[in-house]
Amino acid sequence: MSALPAAIADEIHLDALLSEPTERVVKAMARVDGDIIVLGVGGKMGPTLARMARRAADLAGGPRRVIGVSRFTTSSKEAALHAHGVETIRCDLLDEAAVGRLPTAPNVIFMAGRKFGSTGAESLTWAMNCLVPSAVCRHFEASRIVAFSTGNVYGLTGVGAGGSRETDLPQPVGEYAMSCLGRERVFEHFSQTRGTRVAILRLNYAVEMRYGILVDLVQHLLAGETVDLAMGYVNVIWQADANAMALCALAHAASPPLVVNVAGPEELSVRQAAEALARALGRPVTFTGVESPDALLSNGALGWSLLGPPRVDVARLIDWTADWLAHGRATSGKPTHFESRAGRF
Repeated sequence: MSALPAAIADEIHLDALLSEPTERVVKAMARVDGDIIVLGVGGKMGPTLARMARRAADLAGGPRRVIGVSRFTTSSKEAALHAHGVETIRCDLLDEAAVGRLPTAPNVIFMAGRKFGSTGAESLTWAMNCLVPSAVCRHFEASRIVAFSTGNVYGLTGVGAGGSRETDLPQPVGEYAMSCLGRERVFEHFSQTRGTRVAILRLNYAVEMRYGILVDLVQHLLAGETVDLAMGYVNVIWQADANAMALCALAHAASPPLVVNVAGPEELSVRQAAEALARALGRPVTFTGVESPDALLSNGALGWSLLGPPRVDVARLIDWTADWLAHGRATSGKPTHFESRAGRF
């Protein structure tokens, strides 16, 4: 891999970094034969994960298709994937008949799901997060499936205790988190009854320069808004590191499923992160509330040992994010709502 830059120049540079495979990913691609299909490729992580899969497959050698599936409500995202060697198929994954017409592939990355807008449209969230996995498992029962989940299934845990571990009892708060646990249970059911090899990744939280908790904090600072400390500690992981861990997880898919956290190593203080960003931007920062004794925190040690440790630390992420937004570069315009302690999104 190339050396990490001091700053990220533009979106072309950013997407190249987010899709650059590690040596570990290339070796994983050499271990798992066959095509890769990415379901829900049109989301925040999907395009760079699919590009990383394509780049790693090319480096590993041998013919292999990488196919991205999405509704593709914007054609520009589909065209960008084509430009980097990723094939695309338009499909509404809520249409079970359409899922049944998708080509089968030995390797599936499942990234589809619904979070934001769940409050007031809970039934659609449950359909996306539980019915879609059922259709996918029926069609791809002979495949290896890496399914994204979320650390929200754990609920809150004590700050300083090291974060929730995979062996902890899930205690989801709110219908979004409950539906995500439902998604896991659907994959678990098909893995146990049909032998489908599955790896479930509980992500908490991926960040890049256009989206994530650090972007949220900077936007509060630039707008002169106070920073809420109620959720006083968080995990963040560079999206490229999360992409790499997901692709490496294909080699570990099993029946019953492997469940593994994908999280950064720090219990990051929101106060300290906001202060560091404020210093980098030359902006004042004010806070509201106080840190609660618990937060949504995950322990990523198992994931680092199996799938590779994160390469980018929080200090560099803070520097990159501050520089990116100080230059007025693009963001997704979608806040994470990480502050929510009631699980309402």
